[in-house]
Amino acid sequence: MAAKLTRPLIYIILIAFSLFYLMPVYVLVITSLKPFDQVSLDTMWQLPQTLDFSSYQTAFSKLAPNLMNSFYLVIPATILSALLGSLNGYVLSKWKFKGSEIVFTVILFGMFIPYQSILIPLIVFLRSIGLYNSIPGLIFTHVVYGLPITTLMFRNFYASIPNPMIESAKIDGANFLKIYGKIMLPLSLTGFIVVAIWQFTNIWNEFLFAVSLTQSDQQPVMVALQNLAGSQVVQWNVQMAGALLAALPTLIVYILLGKFFVRGLLAGSVKG
Repeated sequence: MAAKLTRPLIYIILIAFSLFYLMPVYVLVITSLKPFDQVSLDTMWQLPQTLDFSSYQTAFSKLAPNLMNSFYLVIPATILSALLGSLNGYVLSKWKFKGSEIVFTVILFGMFIPYQSILIPLIVFLRSIGLYNSIPGLIFTHVVYGLPITTLMFRNFYASIPNPMIESAKIDGANFLKIYGKIMLPLSLTGFIVVAIWQFTNIWNEFLFAVSLTQSDQQPVMVALQNLAGSQVVQWNVQMAGALLAALPTLIVYILLGKFFVRGLLAGSVKG
């Protein structure tokens, strides 16, 4: 009897927490659908009297170039950091050498270095190699900063692959690259999906590097979204519409690949 009463109570509590969590999303959506003259704190919870999509048109027209900058940044940075992290994880899990654990520890140390502490040296370095205020410079930065976490994910994922399989391939004459291409890559699809979702989301939403290392026409969408607010009168409906447009790519990624992400987590690809 107690168990029958407990389960509905748990559902009620979870639904209440979910609704509370979704309250800002509700305000975001209904505000984006209101004309500017209906936007106010007094009516922020009220549904729009008429649906107005002009705020989306305005936001998209202003953010479109920066949205493309974000895609130019995120896609290659995600692919490169995943591939390099996969190679690192492969070497550090299946081709261990003297001092490999020290190398792994040093790589992981990069996860704990705050962005702010390396910002000025990073700007100076990018200026010296001609990559400051450019998408390639941002790609380089995110690939390097993403290597510790991608290496950790892949190392733990590859550690679950039986060593006798690798030894058998070596006996059959397979070299380093052949084992990686024929055995490790086909087995690591879920690992790549987990890493890709992780990197895509982090790079897309990152602001500090984007605002510090780029200017004007090279800025990703998150910087442009901040600039969309203006300096005097904030058009909250346009701002909310822009926020939804900027969040849409990551939302689509999670909708399409979310089940694979959960499978990857359960498979142990991000266990420490």
